Amino acid sequence: MSASNKDPIWDRIREETTRHANDEPILASFLHATILNHSRLELALSFHLANQLDSATASSLLLREVMLEAMDSDASIREAVRADLCAVEERDSACHELYIPFLYFKGFHSLQTQRVSHWLWNHGRESLALFFQNRMSSKFGVDIHPAARMGKGIMLDHATGLVIGETAVVGNNVSILQSVTLGGTGKDEGDRHPKIGNGVLISAGAKILGNIRVGDGAKVGAGSVVLEEVPAHTTVAGVPAKVVGRPASEQPALDMNHDFCCDEDAAAAQGRPGARRD
Repeated sequence: MSASNKDPIWDRIREETTRHANDEPILASFLHATILNHSRLELALSFHLANQLDSATASSLLLREVMLEAMDSDASIREAVRADLCAVEERDSACHELYIPFLYFKGFHSLQTQRVSHWLWNHGRESLALFFQNRMSSKFGVDIHPAARMGKGIMLDHATGLVIGETAVVGNNVSILQSVTLGGTGKDEGDRHPKIGNGVLISAGAKILGNIRVGDGAKVGAGSVVLEEVPAHTTVAGVPAKVVGRPASEQPALDMNHDFCCDEDAAAAQGRPGARRD
């Protein structure tokens, strides 16, 4: 393999998997079938996802062909897959190897399924895109519309109950926890869903509703209901959500600190505008 074709992410996954196949013989067949029998990441990922999304009316072989077509046709999907894997390993305290989200984390699986369905949607294959959305929802308990635009380096942590609407946009390096909704406010049509900036952290159970922007580096507290624009680098919490301070870091999605009670004090200590002044 030439230097230009090297894939350090895939190499690491194979090294980790080889070690675990040797350590746990009961899983050896599974690990070989899903990872070690494949020469590149896209072949393994399409195989693994297709087998999970398999249905009586659409076989895993057919689904894999579609997924592989999307991945091989679009370099941005291949780049995003690797960035998403690294995001999970770097941010999830329960994950210390790349093979773990690749095989076991439904947030990662849902996100890659949506990337395929988004590619289909953009190529005029809306019916098949909606089929993938339905299978994702049924299998993983995650509902992301094919038209939603998802950045790279995203972590969907736990992911159960996550809903992202048709016109939503999620930026790069975002972390979203379970039971989050990026939804509309009623029966309005057109551009009606939230726009999430880069580096944003959205904690468990938060609901962000309407065509509003959550600025870069913002943090949304758990259980909050956000109905208005969130300025960049602010922390909001409550029902309805209000500004309660500013995150202690520029990209709270990366440090995954969900505590917001001390954000005002941290902001004041750093002399940031908008901080509390006693």
